[in-house]
Amino acid sequence: MAIRGKTQNGRKEVPNTTIPQRSAGVLLHIASLPGGYGIGTLGESARRFADFLHAAGVRYWQVLPLVQTGYGDSPYQSVFGASGNPYLLDVERLVAEGLLRPAEVRALRRVGDIDYGFLYNVKFAVLRRAFSRFDVRDPAFAAFVEGGEFHEYALFMALKEAHGGASFDRWKKEYRLRDPAALERFLSENRGEYLFWLFLQYEFRRQWEDLRAYVNGLGIRFIGDIPLYVAADSADVWANAHLFKLNKNRTARRVAGVPPDYFSATGQLWGNPVYDWKAHAAEGYAWWVRRIRAAFSLYDVVRIDHFRGLDRYYEVEAGAATAEHGCWRRGPGMKLFAAAERALGELPFIAEDLGQMDGGVLRLLRRSGFPGMKILQFAFDGNPDNPYLPHNIPVNSVCYTGTHDNDTSLGFMKSLPADEFVRVKARLRAAMKQEGVEGRISGRASAAKALCSLCWASAANLAVLPAQDLLLLGGEARMNTPAVGEGNWRFRLRRDLPASLARRLRAALGSAGRV
Repeated sequence: MAIRGKTQNGRKEVPNTTIPQRSAGVLLHIASLPGGYGIGTLGESARRFADFLHAAGVRYWQVLPLVQTGYGDSPYQSVFGASGNPYLLDVERLVAEGLLRPAEVRALRRVGDIDYGFLYNVKFAVLRRAFSRFDVRDPAFAAFVEGGEFHEYALFMALKEAHGGASFDRWKKEYRLRDPAALERFLSENRGEYLFWLFLQYEFRRQWEDLRAYVNGLGIRFIGDIPLYVAADSADVWANAHLFKLNKNRTARRVAGVPPDYFSATGQLWGNPVYDWKAHAAEGYAWWVRRIRAAFSLYDVVRIDHFRGLDRYYEVEAGAATAEHGCWRRGPGMKLFAAAERALGELPFIAEDLGQMDGGVLRLLRRSGFPGMKILQFAFDGNPDNPYLPHNIPVNSVCYTGTHDNDTSLGFMKSLPADEFVRVKARLRAAMKQEGVEGRISGRASAAKALCSLCWASAANLAVLPAQDLLLLGGEARMNTPAVGEGNWRFRLRRDLPASLARRLRAALGSAGRV
């Protein structure tokens, strides 16, 4: 939290301590990096992308949650919120360490968009081969195991394997309800499987820490995500059932979502169990403090996904067909952040303050001092007071053309009916004139480029473009379509971004005062 001060137009605003100076970022998930092994990894392609950002004068690399994904492949639905995704492991490094042979990783050779079914069937088999050659007596690994950070995760995954992948609410009762004697017996009988899952997290942490050190060494900081909710079928819920609104058999009584909005006429039904915030308060928000500490062990800056749910959250009766008939409940508000600050000190957060906003969440954002998010795709509806219009964007904010939940800028422009595009084009021209941005708008592609230029020119201390917008890719490169259950999270770059683009980007950022 920070001390209040004055901003442009005499408005009161909290100074931006998260982003200390005017700068630029690029949004690209690790999974979306190019490479020949079916998915982006923590290997050389990640370092080459960091080199591109450095050459372009970009100071922030924003990624989606690095977690191990579950059913549906969403990085916002994980088997454990502090985990690393084994799919992202660099197998070439495992070859260099002698844990795999070159011929064994050829089965993973695949380019193009991500095929999660292929990865599930092939990559885990390759990683099990690597584990078969790993010496679990290694002192560093032994210390990692002894640390216990991933004990519940590894036990959960071993039990999940023993139950054929079934969700934990369908496990045998003694395991579902965590009978201590039964769990101890299972662990002693399945030690190898338990250690396999710990090995994956050990390798992930080693590879991520090496990559982060390289990226930070270039003067680039990572922005990561902490999703508000955790998956129903997760070690988080299984090991902490009393902190969620569950039935006695460990199924959810209430689930999270949002009411009808821009993205869906029937709302979004996420299915995550909602928190019992009274139980969290009784424990001093200790579980959340641990979760925040884990996030900052990975990232330099953390974006709080669905920030408005900390003021008031929307819950729906479990089993409902849509999210149309839920209700709003009170969240923890500043009490959660006060507990985190007491334990961890002041932390650099970004608030994802999108969705249905009201006075309560706006007050929470002001009190916290965290920069909020401004999405230019939402700006040009003709309302002069639209908070996403460039001239209404405050310094203490992060400006985006769109996020992973939006279409690409070119896809967005192409989706507009002809008459609506004419209106948006006129509003874009007016905004460019007001912001002093040069350029002509003729067709849809030039309109998308204008949106990018306005993002860089905005007053926001940090401006972030998805990599798809740097390349002016169309809707086929969209990362996620909310409320659509299939076909998401698959986008990958086909090749490294060229040096010529880095030069053009650096010139644009220089003109906008962001280098």
